[in-house]
Amino acid sequence: MTKFRPLHDRVLVRRVTAEEKSAGGIIIPDTAKEKPQEGEVIAVGTGTRNDKGEITALDVKAGDRILFGKWSGTEVKLDGEELLIMKESDIMGIVENSTLAKAA
Repeated sequence: MTKFRPLHDRVLVRRVTAEEKSAGGIIIPDTAKEKPQEGEVIAVGTGTRNDKGEITALDVKAGDRILFGKWSGTEVKLDGEELLIMKESDIMGIVENSTLAKAA
């Protein structure tokens, strides 16, 4: 894959795959699927600069599973894969792994 590093407070995200079936077992065609609002962080920028010129690091890191707004980000195609570039402020939160949450 092409190396890509987002700038400043931007994040590169891969959407998780949408469910093929509904809860009732009905198969959903591609044209009727809603794009998922959950994704995996692929790469992050260095952060933003505060008034003193110091860099404030982002709260997310590569590998984090996140939730974001329905209209968040800009869709881009890198090496044939559809990805999103969004600002960290468009991210609503990090989805914790349930096995990690039980251990903590």
